[in-house]
Amino acid sequence: MIESQSGKMIAVNNLVKTYQSGGQPFDALRSISFNVSANEYIGVIGKSGAGKTTLINMLSGVDQITSGQVYVNGTEVHRLKDDQLALWRGLNLGVVYQSFHLLPMLSLIDNITLAMDFCGTYRHGRAEKKALELLDSVELAAHARKLPAEISGGEKQRVAIARALINDPAVILADEPTGRLDSATSETIYTIFTDLIKRGKTIVMVSHDRTLADRVDRVLNLEDGKIINDGGDPR
Repeated sequence: MIESQSGKMIAVNNLVKTYQSGGQPFDALRSISFNVSANEYIGVIGKSGAGKTTLINMLSGVDQITSGQVYVNGTEVHRLKDDQLALWRGLNLGVVYQSFHLLPMLSLIDNITLAMDFCGTYRHGRAEKKALELLDSVELAAHARKLPAEISGGEKQRVAIARALINDPAVILADEPTGRLDSATSETIYTIFTDLIKRGKTIVMVSHDRTLADRVDRVLNLEDGKIINDGGDPR
């Protein structure tokens, strides 16, 4: 496994993201720095508007930084060209969103294998076998041929997690993955993430839910675009 600066899986140095709002600059992230070790489970907790989703977008390269550096798995993300970035993201990151982002016209298994097709790793037969194994790992193999509209919200999130794992990425980024789910279903999702840590993945999960602190290795509290503390062991 390749790690980034100073032996860290993720290294964020003086990260700034500024948007223009009504003709005025707005700093969504203000000089943020932190590191994440391989196989570490990090919770980023903050209120709505604190900059949590912006941070996920900076780590994944979905949006451009204003200044600073982001290293993930040995790569300085924002030095990649657009075509390089899309392929790198597909192979190195699994991203799980609150709103699932499943394509409604594709079956669950096709939603998962599409990620392999996009990265050029798709091989008919092998891809479906791996997708079925991942669906089985989230207890949804029996629903593989259903459309997203035919399953519940919690089941959609489990499919989204399976899709995030299809290219076996080292790092999982999760943006409020339980935000639309009831408490019982949320527990199922948290259990899946805990199992991923046991399998050696590195996870950064953002949430407004402060009970996340009881589940992760370390908490970063985000407020008005700044990390107000790097909490070490939350317990």
